[in-house]
Amino acid sequence: MAKSLVIVESPAKARTLKKYLGRNFQILASVGHIKDLPKSKLGVDVEHDFEPTYEVIRGKAQVIKDIVEAAKKVDVVYLAPDPDREGEAIAWHLAEEIKGNKTKSKKKATKKTKGKKAKAETPEASSGPKIYRAMFNEITERAVKEAIAHPTDLNVHLYEAQQARRILDRLVGYQISPLLWDKVRRGLSAGRVQSIAVRIICEREAEVDAFKSEEYWSLLAKLEGKIPPSFEAKLIGTLKEGPWVMDPKNGKNPLPNKGKVDTILKALDGVKFLLSKVTKKERKRNPLAPFITSQLQQDAARKLGFTAKKTMMLAQRLYEGVDMGEEGPVGLITYMRTDSTRISQTALDEVRDYIVQQYGKTHLPDQPNIYKSKKGAQDAHEAIRPTSTDWAPEKVASFMEPDMLKLYDLIWKRFVASQMNPAEFDQTTLDIEGGDYLFRATGSVLKFPGFMAVYLEAKDEDVKEDEEAELLPDLKEGDILKLLELLPKQHFTEPPPRYSEASLVKTLEELGIGRPSTYAAILSNIQEKEYVAKNEGRFKPTSLGVLVNGLLVQHFPGILNAQFTAQMEKELDDVEEGSRKWVDALHSFYTPFQATLAKAKVEMKDIKAMQIETDLKCRQCSNPMVIRWGRFGEYLSCSKYPECKTTHEFTRDEKGKILIQEQEVKGECEKCASPMIVKRGRFGPFLACTKYPECKNTKAIPVGVACPKCKADVVQRRSHRGKVFYGCSKYPACDFASWNRPLPQECPQCHHPFLVEKYSQKVGAFVACPQKECGYTKEPE
Repeated sequence: MAKSLVIVESPAKARTLKKYLGRNFQILASVGHIKDLPKSKLGVDVEHDFEPTYEVIRGKAQVIKDIVEAAKKVDVVYLAPDPDREGEAIAWHLAEEIKGNKTKSKKKATKKTKGKKAKAETPEASSGPKIYRAMFNEITERAVKEAIAHPTDLNVHLYEAQQARRILDRLVGYQISPLLWDKVRRGLSAGRVQSIAVRIICEREAEVDAFKSEEYWSLLAKLEGKIPPSFEAKLIGTLKEGPWVMDPKNGKNPLPNKGKVDTILKALDGVKFLLSKVTKKERKRNPLAPFITSQLQQDAARKLGFTAKKTMMLAQRLYEGVDMGEEGPVGLITYMRTDSTRISQTALDEVRDYIVQQYGKTHLPDQPNIYKSKKGAQDAHEAIRPTSTDWAPEKVASFMEPDMLKLYDLIWKRFVASQMNPAEFDQTTLDIEGGDYLFRATGSVLKFPGFMAVYLEAKDEDVKEDEEAELLPDLKEGDILKLLELLPKQHFTEPPPRYSEASLVKTLEELGIGRPSTYAAILSNIQEKEYVAKNEGRFKPTSLGVLVNGLLVQHFPGILNAQFTAQMEKELDDVEEGSRKWVDALHSFYTPFQATLAKAKVEMKDIKAMQIETDLKCRQCSNPMVIRWGRFGEYLSCSKYPECKTTHEFTRDEKGKILIQEQEVKGECEKCASPMIVKRGRFGPFLACTKYPECKNTKAIPVGVACPKCKADVVQRRSHRGKVFYGCSKYPACDFASWNRPLPQECPQCHHPFLVEKYSQKVGAFVACPQKECGYTKEPE
């Protein structure tokens, strides 16, 4: 019988730990959080210091029961969820359940617990097993055994920081969202951080809309010296004062129009081109620090085209363990939610030895490269790095799917490169005088690759990098150059680029909004709520997003504010460090928020009561159609309602023109043989007979998956409590049911006939195989 129990939050992590800890340890998984605030109500007592009420998450009662029963049979329990705030909250709630089930009845222990217990001392059973916290930054044999040998107590400050964030988000979301339901439409939500992200995107869109493109020109001279090759030099300014002088340093004041270009071309006709100055210097490019979470998401987006959600999902699997055949599961990277660039001495020694073996001593600096973390970084974890240089990408390639290997290769190369010498370039600049005008050519040659032998930096229009310059001939000052061709080119200024995932994460990080564990969820949520849409990899606000953002900014300017959100993040960090009480932090927020909320309830515009005129005519009575807002969003309605009750759903084309959306015909009514059409109700789309009200036949829309039990259609249904689930259309004859939406895609690993869509607080929605033993996951398409 096992003498100790280790509890983690992931089954994959549990499998990896079993390999290292042996038969004296039983490993169980909580499968994420076991308790949370209730979904049906606020769950926070604002009159009594924000005391929360936690409930056992649906489906976790059996998990808790198994853990509690296992805890009764051991001497020691090690709580080993991830080493961050969310992991600490999971550990705390597990400890409460283990302790509570020693002293309370089973029924009470699995129902609700009051938050004031969270403010008490670390939960520990008065009898039964001792409860410890085990934390490791990497899932390797050395790190896991070290954590078990030197466990700690639960960290009350870390838990309270998580609890304060959860309550803060609940206060904003559950009190502003009903206001949006009342004024705009049901189902909308507001979030303390997600709403800031939407605001940033909306403000960029306003800049794009307001932008007016302007013409400008550039002029290149193709020249040839005494020795090849020929090269191009760019006009950068005049040699005398005049109406146009370009700033050679930053390229300001470009040529305004073709008339100015023609004047210069005429002035250059027949003039000599003199090489007046040659400047040669050595330039170094330093390697970048190993990845932190935000930079990993940015580079994976630029280089691999991965979304933040996909990056974090793959990184989670690399951290928890990848099956290496005879070796079993191996954790390949350190913890992937971090804002620290710190590297352990053991890892530094190992990678320095690897660099000497693979690239020689010339590529290794005398001392390790030390990178300073950004101001305010939580230094609890290391940077993201491989757990061992023994697991080179080419060695593990056969055990990984292609996308996972790409991400691991990126992490591996960035880490190795971070401890190598700088790359060295010989840079040459040629200044050429052509009459009264100055041209310049710049070129560089890689002299020593250094870290660039391993890793090349990502290039993106949102990132300023040194452009690769052309190779220049070895010429001398005073040389007369031959003009081969003058190349004028017309350009137009472009609006600021819309945000990509990479640039939005970078902006959020720079503003101090969110933390490493939240970026992927933020980007996922704002798309799922239909506040923004992604087109060609760029975020654009929807009309709904613009509307809701405008209302929130108008009525909650102090909350929908980047500086306020960043300050709240700082206060949460202070709670984690123990320098601020979590209740005090919430009081400082809630007092002014309450007054603002009360005012907004009175003053916010009632969008539901508004109507927007259109050019469309009613097909029944020829009166104008107007846009109104209903429970399910915008719709077209006859302006003579209620005399004429004609309504239509509609779409907008790229230019914003209103187009009536024709009702989709799907199948035939089994009762009267009339066509069935798609309609929308309070629970979403459904099929209805076109002969309504004579025939009132309706049915759910099939999801495109056959029932695994009887091969009938699987349809979306609702429980008696209103929760969506998916079941067989032949119910009650067939009882197949699933909380997760089935998708008509075969699992590529085990060939199960369908996959399911799941949701995690850390990564948002993702796709997985319903067979637990398979473990296949991917990002939704």
